[in-house]
Amino acid sequence: MMATVCLLAAVAAIAGQTAAYRLRVDGLSCPFCAYGIEKKLGHLKGVRRVEVDIVSGSVAVTMAEGVTLNEADVRQAVLDAGFKLRSLDAVRPAAIDTDGATLK
Repeated sequence: MMATVCLLAAVAAIAGQTAAYRLRVDGLSCPFCAYGIEKKLGHLKGVRRVEVDIVSGSVAVTMAEGVTLNEADVRQAVLDAGFKLRSLDAVRPAAIDTDGATLK
């Protein structure tokens, strides 16, 4: 999985596109949880937008153009917010709608 995320991120950066990610996070249960994780992830370099879906336990992260996420940094930010990162997947920026939810 890590190699796939790195490869997709590298392709997006080379093409000058905006990278987007879907994180699955264990422990999200309330708006305060959402705020905490938004704050921690929002401080990572290049993060343009963070949207949390408490019901599904997913977090959509959109990056500034040409910037990608580092999985170790994301894992630490999620841990610092008091949660556990279950998965990190690169997605097409168009796969995240205007509300930040990941489209299927």
